[in-house]
Amino acid sequence: MAHYKAADSKREQFRRYLEKSGVLDTLTKVLVALYEEPEKPTSALDFLKHHLGAATQENPEIELLRLELAEMKEKYEATVEENKKLKAKLAQYEPPQEEKGAE
Repeated sequence: MAHYKAADSKREQFRRYLEKSGVLDTLTKVLVALYEEPEKPTSALDFLKHHLGAATQENPEIELLRLELAEMKEKYEATVEENKKLKAKLAQYEPPQEEKGAE
């Protein structure tokens, strides 16, 4: 019986430690997020890793890469838009495709 109480006491201490440090709250939030996902991910473990990793402090290099990616996306969108405008402008000066074949 004394062995049972000692093990129970250790478990209770560990549970309090996890609760006090915020681990239980964080795990609960991540598990609830997984539960509420409309389309369950193929890998629940990857989902947990991703969401638990978001709670840790990020490497500054990652933030720089994110900013660079956002900048490149903006440049890409601007280039696509410019391309559309130039194609439309070019179409004004080119004869339609059907007339080319008739010549």
